[in-house]
Amino acid sequence: MEFALVGIALLVSLALGIPIYAVLGMLAVVMFAIEGTPLIAVAQIYVDHLNSITLLAIPFFIISATFMQKGGIAQALVNWANAWVGQFTGGLAIVCVTATTVFAAISGSSVATAVAMGLILVPAMLEQKYDRPFAVGLVGASGTLGILIPPSLAFIVYAIIAEQSVPRLFLAGVIPGLMQAGLFIGYSVWVAKRRNYPRVPPLPREEFIRVNIQAIPALLVPTIILGGIYSGIVTVSEAAGAAALVSILVSVFYYRGCSLRDVIPIIGESMRSTMSIVMIIITALAFGHWLTKSGAPQDLADWIVAMDLEAWQFLIIINIFFLILGTFLEVFAIMLITLPIILPLLGPLGIDPIHFAVLMTINMELALLTPPIGLNIFVLSSITKTPVAETVKGVLPFMALLLILLILVTYVPAISLWLPNLVYG
Repeated sequence: MEFALVGIALLVSLALGIPIYAVLGMLAVVMFAIEGTPLIAVAQIYVDHLNSITLLAIPFFIISATFMQKGGIAQALVNWANAWVGQFTGGLAIVCVTATTVFAAISGSSVATAVAMGLILVPAMLEQKYDRPFAVGLVGASGTLGILIPPSLAFIVYAIIAEQSVPRLFLAGVIPGLMQAGLFIGYSVWVAKRRNYPRVPPLPREEFIRVNIQAIPALLVPTIILGGIYSGIVTVSEAAGAAALVSILVSVFYYRGCSLRDVIPIIGESMRSTMSIVMIIITALAFGHWLTKSGAPQDLADWIVAMDLEAWQFLIIINIFFLILGTFLEVFAIMLITLPIILPLLGPLGIDPIHFAVLMTINMELALLTPPIGLNIFVLSSITKTPVAETVKGVLPFMALLLILLILVTYVPAISLWLPNLVYG
């Protein structure tokens, strides 16, 4: 009964437009107070969760993504991808997916990826006579790779809540992420052939070499992040800090997309984005602490076990549940509200938490494209001045491809588990 009342209060508060961090923080404080827990204990929970080395990676990745977007790194990646694949059928569409995949491997954020690529590629695709819905839909859908291709802020948040290894989670996202990119490229080439989109002539040899040399500093950033982590030289947080520093230096002194005068304001902008995420995380973790203490997750686990559900049946239910939540809740809100309830159910059903993380992340990718809350839809509509209805029309085919990927990853766990098991055993 208590849990049901909390659920109703949560949904009503969100429907009224109260920020998610305020809702979760308020509910945690109220429920602890009703149970007689001193409020100083709630404050201590917040402090304990903030004292996390893993959490420290989030602001650094956001700083890196912001400087990439504003400092010329994104444009260098687009030029590099165009030099290699721009001359093929659907070349600009392939460039979009390729450059977005590399950008995602640096930024860790879907929205940052969609903004950076949208500002550059949508005008270029329209100039080449690509249909606007297709161009905007491709950029918006490709932008979701930011939470699947490592490093991923979604995986970092999952690791904090589920107490899982960040490097294992990053590796688990590699093959599904490349499969997603391959599906998008295949569909884009098919559409380009059907609609007879023009091909861009190959670059002259000297220009090809110049573009590749110019892209080297941009390509150094993912090399530093992933190479540092998997070589064991640095931790995830240290790699994030190095990526932020390199992004600032490359943006200011090499590409000159911003000046030294812009560094502090851009870092300030990054910190505002960081705080919105951190506030959601710490309030949700406090709410999750109360939820676990209340015994509701264990009661639910016992109920699921008593129903004698098979793992595949449970995963069908969970996927549908996530798809529904994705229509009206933000990605991190979904993760932080549901994981404390769902995680205790995985063990009894024999579901690997690393596999589940990838499954959940693909669901969150779909949430980024699902109206009325889908952030990538509204970001792309805003920066490209495209009506929302047109953007939704453009992303629908890519949502269908993501659903295919979701089904494959859900029922073929080896897709997500093979690489981390190969590296770590």
